[in-house]
Amino acid sequence: MNVLSAARGLVKEHGQGHSRVRAVDAVDLDVAAGQMLAVMGPSGCGKSTLLHLLGGLERPTGGEVWLAGQRIDTLNERALARLRRRSVGFVFQAFHLMEELSAAENVELPALLAGRSRRAARRRACLLLDRVGLAGRTRHLPSELSGGQRQRVAIARALANEPLLVLADEPTGNLDTAATLDVLRIFEDLRAAGQTLVIVTHDERVAATADRLVSMRDGMFVDDIRLAGSTTGWLGGLIGLKG
Repeated sequence: MNVLSAARGLVKEHGQGHSRVRAVDAVDLDVAAGQMLAVMGPSGCGKSTLLHLLGGLERPTGGEVWLAGQRIDTLNERALARLRRRSVGFVFQAFHLMEELSAAENVELPALLAGRSRRAARRRACLLLDRVGLAGRTRHLPSELSGGQRQRVAIARALANEPLLVLADEPTGNLDTAATLDVLRIFEDLRAAGQTLVIVTHDERVAATADRLVSMRDGMFVDDIRLAGSTTGWLGGLIGLKG
């Protein structure tokens, strides 16, 4: 197995003294290149914290985090920020788009921050917006887009720098069934193209699209299941219901 992202003895604690809580408790994890991994579990079990640790948004209390053969938890802040911009794409439940920027400007922003020319960044943004079905919405502000369209912009933005790893935290949590269907089709296309994804979700339909499902409880893994990894069944059912 070609491991792209890995954790070894990963620990994250919050608080101090008697109020100290172990959000992630001595976790070991290997994510293969090209794999779509879903992480499920009750609220507060450590799912989002794990995602933040894998992407370098938080530093562990203990253990190691690796990406593409490089240990990232020991990097200084500048090097870690550079790695996040170039190698990791983030998708959040709340979209986190810049409200004063158009869809295209939101998508091109990470590329500009990574040092691409404005022309190259805009060309990449337009290509990605077309890929997620928003070619006709490049100039629209987030306030002029539906929730599903805003999430598709956020996914396009996550892909701006051709990241090795895409991390998605409840990406369909604010979406209706139709918008969820659109987002899952995009994830299916990304996986088919060899993109590595780790998706935190409460939605069993989302988890069913993955190659692998990890369940968490109290900061630890309690199940690790290989799945068929196809949306064909339930997507087809939803299409039938919509039709």
